[in-house]
Amino acid sequence: MRDFDEFAAAAAKPLLRLGWLLTGDANQAQDLAQSTLIRTYGAWHRVRHDDALSYARRIMVNLHTDWLRRRPWREQPRADLHDGNHRGNHRGDLSGGHDGGHGAVEDRAALVAALQSLTRRERAAIVLRYYVDLSEQQTAQTLGVSVGTVKSVCSRALAKLRVSPALREERPFVRTAQGELS
Repeated sequence: MRDFDEFAAAAAKPLLRLGWLLTGDANQAQDLAQSTLIRTYGAWHRVRHDDALSYARRIMVNLHTDWLRRRPWREQPRADLHDGNHRGNHRGDLSGGHDGGHGAVEDRAALVAALQSLTRRERAAIVLRYYVDLSEQQTAQTLGVSVGTVKSVCSRALAKLRVSPALREERPFVRTAQGELS
């Protein structure tokens, strides 16, 4: 299974980042990535090795959906337990790097807050389409839906993100083609 070991080493960071964007939580992202790799390993003999990352991404999206369905109703979102005295970014490299003094950590926090306001389907489509940079066809294949569904789900999600309070504060005003401020 040397091939799988090489795949797992190469896919770990992209899967962690995808998991973080889907869940908004570093610990859940690690659990999700680990579960994804376990499921991928179990099906490794069926996986086309040139398309293994796509296969793993689909497993991850499906696992995330399953987790959301099974989540107990009493579970409530909680504030981050980070006390502010911890040095460094508590998300490590899951979120794409360090602050660098330019507000990147705040931008990522705003992005995660905005993504959490979307439905699981909208969040998965947006993350796959624009963060993972899959084509509409690849996103549709990963989600198991039609290309038209991907287009409409992304359109609705982008409309929600445009008016999201979490992102609105960070976004400078821009003129639209009609000359209106957006």
